[in-house]
Amino acid sequence: MEILFPDGSSHQHEGGGALKDILGALDRKLLRQFVAARHQDEMVDLHTVLPAGARPELIAWESPDAPLVYRHSLSHIMAQAVKRLFPAAQLAIGPATEDGFYYDFDVPEPFTADDLQRIEAEMKRIVKQNQRFERLEVSRQEALEMMEDAPYKMELLREIPENEIITFYRDGDFIDLCRGPHMLNTGQIRHFKLLSIAAAYWRGDENRTMLQRIYGTGFTQRQELEAYLRRLEEARKRDHRLLGRQLQLFHLDDQVGPGLVLWTPNGTVVRQELQTFIMGELVRQGYQQVVTPHIGKLDLFRTSGHFPYYQDSQFPPVIQREHLTSLAQEGVSCAELTQRMAEGDIEGFLLKPMNCPFHVKLYASQPRSYRDLPLRLAEFGAVYRWEQSGEIGGLTRVRGFTQDDAHIFCMEEQLPAELDGCLELVNTIFRTLGMQDYRVRIGLRDPHDSKYVGDPQHWDRAETVLRQAAHSLGVPFVEEPGEAAFYGPKIDFVVKDVVGREWQLGTIQVDYSLPERFGLEYTGKDGQAHRPVMVHRAPFGSLERFVGVLIEHFAGAFPVWLAPVQAVVLPIADRHAEYAGGVYDRLRAAGLRAALNDDNQTLNYRIRQAQREKIPYMLICGDREVEEGRMAIRLRTGENLEPAQVEEVVEMIRRQRDTRALELKPQS
Repeated sequence: MEILFPDGSSHQHEGGGALKDILGALDRKLLRQFVAARHQDEMVDLHTVLPAGARPELIAWESPDAPLVYRHSLSHIMAQAVKRLFPAAQLAIGPATEDGFYYDFDVPEPFTADDLQRIEAEMKRIVKQNQRFERLEVSRQEALEMMEDAPYKMELLREIPENEIITFYRDGDFIDLCRGPHMLNTGQIRHFKLLSIAAAYWRGDENRTMLQRIYGTGFTQRQELEAYLRRLEEARKRDHRLLGRQLQLFHLDDQVGPGLVLWTPNGTVVRQELQTFIMGELVRQGYQQVVTPHIGKLDLFRTSGHFPYYQDSQFPPVIQREHLTSLAQEGVSCAELTQRMAEGDIEGFLLKPMNCPFHVKLYASQPRSYRDLPLRLAEFGAVYRWEQSGEIGGLTRVRGFTQDDAHIFCMEEQLPAELDGCLELVNTIFRTLGMQDYRVRIGLRDPHDSKYVGDPQHWDRAETVLRQAAHSLGVPFVEEPGEAAFYGPKIDFVVKDVVGREWQLGTIQVDYSLPERFGLEYTGKDGQAHRPVMVHRAPFGSLERFVGVLIEHFAGAFPVWLAPVQAVVLPIADRHAEYAGGVYDRLRAAGLRAALNDDNQTLNYRIRQAQREKIPYMLICGDREVEEGRMAIRLRTGENLEPAQVEEVVEMIRRQRDTRALELKPQS
């Protein structure tokens, strides 16, 4: 065995063995330097017995891979603590995640916040006991006997392939079915925090048992844990669900339905401003606006492939009343009904999950020539997806949302230029909103997956042109096989917000399939019929999700052009009310969104109220301002600007609005 060290050196060991034994024999200090190894592209811990001829690469504590082992061990320790405190708890799964870990439990009563504190305290006791982790390889029969009273583990166990080694890990009196990797002992794990409790369905299936999920986080360094907890606290302050209520931006109501958003006047201002902004860019690029229905015939979506490819994420079809009555009289079961709909024997209607089939039919509504191309059709279209109830949250995961959707129909040779235009649009949006920390993800097909449709040569050309487009952006990008849409490859834009979280927002897709499915044609220069290529693009993606991310990005303090109220006029006393009213009228006449707060409250109270509402400018008038025809200017940050004449104030705010400036203070 050749053991490779991070500094490039290596150690030759005769035969196989467990890395902890080999390193311990070399120098026991090495056991404190390394946490795991990478062997044949898999991470293995120091407990794993490797064969002769292996070439493991050691992973040091400082490695980006080390936290995975650390957090996996933490999930094991948490399960051990829960079993100590709640012996009746059944264990489900407990993986490590990118920034933490979780474990799912089936317990008689839901966990409480007090339980969370008790579990964390018990975890600290287990850590202090410095229990050794032991890896156990067992036969299938032994494993079945060990798990006979653990139904969730038994289900997982039965899914392990016959040729795969079955492993358990034990520390102290606790043992768990687990493939690892784990640390050497519990004493190596010191910096962690339990965060929250949530409900989660077993295997993510809402038809199965509801479990209790405990989330936690852990870092190999205390400073990293403290920094992460500070970011979490900042994220809580920016939570768009809380700010949405505070700023009266949107409302969610169970009687209306989970995941269906009611936009208030304030929130509607934000939406409309975003739409106006992007519409200006679309007009400049030659797009034409269209409007399509919210519902369409089921056969339309059969032809497009959305039904049944995305059947599980769609609302159930609506069957025509007369047909439904006839089927009921025939005694057709629900299962038979579903089968006959999938096969096309039953017609109905579907709440649209996508806008693209409607745009395809608009293209096909009249003959097209090469002179008509590219044809760019845009729509702020509402679509509907059936998200599981446990996954719905605020604006970022909803069942009804608006896409800033557009579809470009073009000749193949026009494709690179059209993609450049799409990328320019995305860059303009991100630059204007100060969201320029992003990366690009290219979703490619998996050639071994049968879900992808169309000619492989078309796929090759589409993937090539997307790679070339991604290169032109000059930002990091990764390729992810298996992440393409069923009809074509795509570019996704993953934006990092000010708290460091990533959000998948805009997308661009190249599609040879739908034009083929619908038989789209155009007459070329040669007078012959040719097939156009289709580009799907949505820079915002879901407008609901985008607004949710924006609320958190700006912490509710929108730049002037997006702010529902751009300035509030505050008279100090009743004798200043008439002057304040005139200023308010002047702001409104200039097309600015202004408010007048002359309530019978102290000035300080009204200033605090305006700051809570995150209004960009507070314009204060007292005796001096009335006498001089000026306004005192206070920013929502608490900073005061120099007093200015009313017309100067109006012009300043209007200029901030028209230039879509991110900062409140005007440029000198």
